[in-house]
Amino acid sequence: MSLIKSISGIRGTIGGKAGEGLTPIDTVKFTAAYAAYIKKTNHKDLPKIVVGRDARISGDMVHKLVTGTLMGMGFDVIDIGLATTPTTEIAVTKENASGGIVITASHNPKQWNALKLLDSNGEFLDAKAGEEILALAEVDDFIFAEVDNLGSVTVKDYLEAHIQDVLALELVDVEAIEKANFSVIIDCVNSVGGIAVPPLLKALGVKKVIELHCEPHGHFAHNPEPLPENLTELTSLMQTKKADVGFSVDPDVDRLAIFCEDGEPFGEEYTLVAIADYVLSHTPGNTVSNLSSTRALRDVTEKYGEKYKASAVGEVNVVAKMKETNAVIGGEGNGGVIYPAAHYGRDALVGIALFLTHLAKSGKSVSALRASYPSYYMSKQKVDLTPETNIDEILLSIKENYKNEDINEIDGVKIEFKDRWVHLRKSNTEPIIRIYSEAPSIEEAAQLGKEVINQIKNIVG
Repeated sequence: MSLIKSISGIRGTIGGKAGEGLTPIDTVKFTAAYAAYIKKTNHKDLPKIVVGRDARISGDMVHKLVTGTLMGMGFDVIDIGLATTPTTEIAVTKENASGGIVITASHNPKQWNALKLLDSNGEFLDAKAGEEILALAEVDDFIFAEVDNLGSVTVKDYLEAHIQDVLALELVDVEAIEKANFSVIIDCVNSVGGIAVPPLLKALGVKKVIELHCEPHGHFAHNPEPLPENLTELTSLMQTKKADVGFSVDPDVDRLAIFCEDGEPFGEEYTLVAIADYVLSHTPGNTVSNLSSTRALRDVTEKYGEKYKASAVGEVNVVAKMKETNAVIGGEGNGGVIYPAAHYGRDALVGIALFLTHLAKSGKSVSALRASYPSYYMSKQKVDLTPETNIDEILLSIKENYKNEDINEIDGVKIEFKDRWVHLRKSNTEPIIRIYSEAPSIEEAAQLGKEVINQIKNIVG
């Protein structure tokens, strides 16, 4: 059993002993710590918290524990039920709530669940807030409300409001999408994408939709991370049904994977690249992605004479850098698109609407659109170390080995070469160093990663 406490929330496997998995006791303790933090920092007269969840099997149990604990802490709860993470985020601002909790383990397998914690802007808490909540949970000294001060629960549905917000975006052109008469296949991995993506496509004027695993029962038909190796059924259908485009989302619908008409993956790194290309063609401005994302976004940004900036890994860091640089589009290379004109959160529904508009206006096939972007290939590797290994010393040694190259140290060590890069960063949860590398071919990317791994092994001895 696993329980991982981090500044961004708590996640773990269901069952086991308290402290060793996401048990009811751990769920209550961490929810109470979040509520105590909100009470301490809240400036609203009527504090309330929005709660939404994905469709995984344990969701109903965790949801009841979370809402009950918030009521016990004296908070009114806006219960939006089965909802995507971005839907929950926008509900926080529309309700003028003090915060929100999304019950989802994102792309993790069905035995996992988690609490994602939001502030009053519907955005993920920053590191300082996360650390304070962790400290409150450790103290475990909560004061619960007396009977006359218990919170209440109001049930609402925010999906339609979310879809209407997407349709209202200036760069979403429903008329162009409808005129293109696209045939679309979707894989929603038996979670809330199944209740959100089909009505979005209908609202966008897409009449030919083939639904795959859209029943939101939480028994995932395959590994829920939207990677090509997990989406072979979608790939086969693309080839046999002759669809124009395929979309797959993760269980909480903040990541978007795209497939070409021939069944080939568009590439999760290129979801953001393509959408940024469309946004920049209409809206001058800067872009942001994290250090481990493809260089293609920088290339596309500079094509428009704009500036690209990299952030530390993590959505909260990307958002902070976007605000700092007034970026018009940003996100992560895992298919996460953050479009400030909508809200500051990864949103696959926004991504689908912008991509379909881009595709319709381009007049190209999906594969032709993909071929129009710079091609890079990424290798993702890791080195297992003992808990006693001094990872910081290893990173310093690698930095010294490449002191004549362009080095970025805002999150681990990233070494930039003329046409490739390698990024090393230590894991926050286990004794490993993650090594991401990118080059003009997958062989060159893998080789670059291996070179650094060999150096690490020589350092460790």
